[in-house]
Amino acid sequence: MFNFLQPMKFRIENLSSKKLIGKHLSMSFAENRTAQLWKSFMTSRGEIRNRLNNDLISMQVFDATFSFQQFNPHATFQKWAAAEVSDFDIVPDGFDSFILTEGMYAVFNYVGDATKAADSFMYIFGTWLPNSNYELDNRPHFELLGDKYKNNDPASEEEIWIPIRNKPI
Repeated sequence: MFNFLQPMKFRIENLSSKKLIGKHLSMSFAENRTAQLWKSFMTSRGEIRNRLNNDLISMQVFDATFSFQQFNPHATFQKWAAAEVSDFDIVPDGFDSFILTEGMYAVFNYVGDATKAADSFMYIFGTWLPNSNYELDNRPHFELLGDKYKNNDPASEEEIWIPIRNKPI
């Protein structure tokens, strides 16, 4: 079991805007369609010709009314499976483009099987954020799945990017 008092390693980053091409589905945490989304994306990701790197991005776009404090597992959000691209000159059929706007993020290193990540998110939103000098910003949340990411492997590593802004004084 995760110890909620044990801090996770994190850093604060100011992200420049990024151009993404990917696929998305509307879902809720109760009706999670992530596997369906990624299966569709992975079978056709080779059609994206202008990728900047091999990283994959799992992104959540929450409505401004979405609340982690009064969490409703049935609240819907948009989930993306995407890759960063240099431009939108060619967007393959079945894919959409998205501009991830610049802003400040808290970046947490997560090691482990993705199915066990819920404890880390509970720590971030239930312990770290309320005790930090930051508050949640209404921008997309995402996980960066880089070279050390290994799907469903306990040694897998990824970065959890949480949009933040300074708390008012």
